[in-house]
Amino acid sequence: MPYADEQRRPTTEVLANKVPAVTVGFWALKALTTAMGESASDFLVHAISPEAAVLLGFAAFCVAMTIQLRSRRYVPWVYWLAVCMVGVFGTMAADVLHVGLGVPYIASTIAFAVTLTAIFVAWHRTERTLSVHSINTRRREIFYWLAVVATFALGTAAGDLLAVTLHFGYLSAGLAFSGMILLPLAGYVRFRIDAVLTFWTGYVLTRPLGASYADWLSVPHARGGLDLGPGPVSAILIGLIACSVACMSFVRTAADRENTQARSEVGGVML
Repeated sequence: MPYADEQRRPTTEVLANKVPAVTVGFWALKALTTAMGESASDFLVHAISPEAAVLLGFAAFCVAMTIQLRSRRYVPWVYWLAVCMVGVFGTMAADVLHVGLGVPYIASTIAFAVTLTAIFVAWHRTERTLSVHSINTRRREIFYWLAVVATFALGTAAGDLLAVTLHFGYLSAGLAFSGMILLPLAGYVRFRIDAVLTFWTGYVLTRPLGASYADWLSVPHARGGLDLGPGPVSAILIGLIACSVACMSFVRTAADRENTQARSEVGGVML
């Protein structure tokens, strides 16, 4: 017979919130990771065989997600490493459907949109919330990352649909998505549209926004780009991401140190 304290133990493990605060820095870093995912994916599939690139991307994705899921709190480098690997593998997943299987971008865009909707429906029915401010159980965290992967795949397909299938070109597509992402922001500020809806709309749109600009920087002049190459673009973006995450880690460490000191001082006064 179990002890009384074991009977009272909750069935769902409660964790510290595993998602960073949604600030301007969050969105800037999110855009950098989406751009990096696009350029790094393009670089890998040309530097090595596409099959090996996909396997490597999947392995890196699994390792990063394992580290993230095992963490009991938000750790900047762990979280953003996971986002970066989702960006690379999510791009590959969308590209495999089109390049490898010949699925049109319009079809893959619809398929990923349906998949994301199904994830949101299951998440909300199970947890009664889609808020990223309450990712404090394993189940919610799994739903969150399933949604993140789906948003990256959807954004990749939608970006290529606009840039390639609809012949906008990468720069025009990037500018178009830049305008689109202002709409949920304006709706939230001006009309107080639901914050959760605003967040996930912006989260989906940052994927094709970053990817379109990354492609514009990378692809040859004949395809409307600056012809910098996916390798150099990836290296620059990785450097920017690493510097940003290092700054976040420093700020978080300083804040934790101050909070610990403040608690100690309060404890000393109470004693």
